[in-house]
Amino acid sequence: MDLYEHQARQLFAEHGIAVPQAEVIDSAAEAKAAAGRLGGRVVVKAQVKTGGRGKAGGVKLAADPAAAELTTRQILGMDIKGHRVRTVMLAQPVDIEEEFYVSYVLDRTNGTFLAIASAEGGMEIEEVAATRPEAVARIPVDPVEGVTEKKAVEIAAAAALPPDAAPVLHRLWQVLTREDALLVEVNPLVRTTDGRILALDGKVTLDDNARFRQSRWGAKDDPHGNLLESAAAAKGLNYVKLDGEVGIIGNGAGLVMSTLDVVAGCGARPANFLDIGGGASAAVMADGLSVILSDPAVKSVFVNVFGGITSCDAVADGIVQALQSVRLTKPLVVRLDGNNAARGRAILDAHAHPLVEQSTTMDGAASRAAQLAAAA
Repeated sequence: MDLYEHQARQLFAEHGIAVPQAEVIDSAAEAKAAAGRLGGRVVVKAQVKTGGRGKAGGVKLAADPAAAELTTRQILGMDIKGHRVRTVMLAQPVDIEEEFYVSYVLDRTNGTFLAIASAEGGMEIEEVAATRPEAVARIPVDPVEGVTEKKAVEIAAAAALPPDAAPVLHRLWQVLTREDALLVEVNPLVRTTDGRILALDGKVTLDDNARFRQSRWGAKDDPHGNLLESAAAAKGLNYVKLDGEVGIIGNGAGLVMSTLDVVAGCGARPANFLDIGGGASAAVMADGLSVILSDPAVKSVFVNVFGGITSCDAVADGIVQALQSVRLTKPLVVRLDGNNAARGRAILDAHAHPLVEQSTTMDGAASRAAQLAAAA
C-alpha cells in the first residue's frame, strides 16, 4: 500500500527525521487561513499516489495567502496520470543549499535490502541514474544486521553525502523496519542555507501482508486513488496502472511481468499490469478489457496466455464472448500457447473480428502490439 506524501512525512517526523511544517486541506476556502498559519508564503503540493507531480503542474509556490487560495483552487481537481487531486498539502518553503536522494528498497532477487543514495537528488534523479550511474550508490543491507549508525556512515560516504546526513539514513531504516515498509524514499533530502537537514518529499510503500498492524492508514482500496485501479478493484481484478500505451492481459503474475519486459524490449511502454490468473472466463475477460479500453492512453492490447489448468480454447471462448459485450475500439493481439492452443487459435480465427490478430510467439505478439500502438 502506497502512502500519500503527507502520511510519509508524518512517519518521518515520528522517527526523528525533520520535515518542514505543513497542513493538509481539501478545499480552496481553507487555503488562505492555512497559509497564514504557516507564515504566508507556502508551497502547494497535490496529494496523489504517483510521481511527476511537479512536471504536471501539481507543485507550485504561492507568495502569500491570497495566492495560496488561488493556487489551491487550480490544483484541486487536476488529473495527474489518472489520479484525481482531492487534497493538497501546504508546506513552508525553505532555502536550499544542496539536494540529495536516499532510499531503502526490498531486493527480492538477492534476498536482502538495498540502500540507494546520491549527492544529486531532485526531479532529475532518474536521468542521473540513467546517464551517470556512477553518481548513484547502491549498497546491499543485510536484513539481520540492518543499518546501524556505523552502516549509515558507510552509506553516506559511498554516496558522497555530507556526514550529517548519516543520522537520517539510520532513522529512515527505522521507518522501514518498524512500519512494515517495502520502500522508503526521500527525494529530495536537503541541506538548507542555515545548515539544517530536512526531508522535503517522501514516498513510503507498506507491505500489504502487515495491514493488520497498519490499519491507521486506511483501506487498501483508496477511493481517492487511480480511477482505473479503483474500477478494477471493484471487479476483483489484479490491476496496476502504468505509464504506457500497450494494454496487457496475462494469466499468472510471472507471465505478466515477463510480458511487460518483452513489450518494453520492443520499444513500447506497457499501460498496465493485469493478471487474470486461472479465471479467463468470458466475464473476467470482459471486465479486464473494459478497464483497459477505458484508459485513453492505450493504443493497442496484448493478451498473452499460457494454457495450463485453464485451457486455451476456454480462454478463446472467453475472448469471443467478451467481445459480444465489450465494444473493441483498439487493436487486440492474442498469443495462445500450451493446453489446447491450436483449438483456441481456431476459435478466434472462426470469429474473425477485424481488430483481433494472433501470433504464435510472445516476442512476435509483443512486437506487433508495439507496432500497432506506434501507428495509432
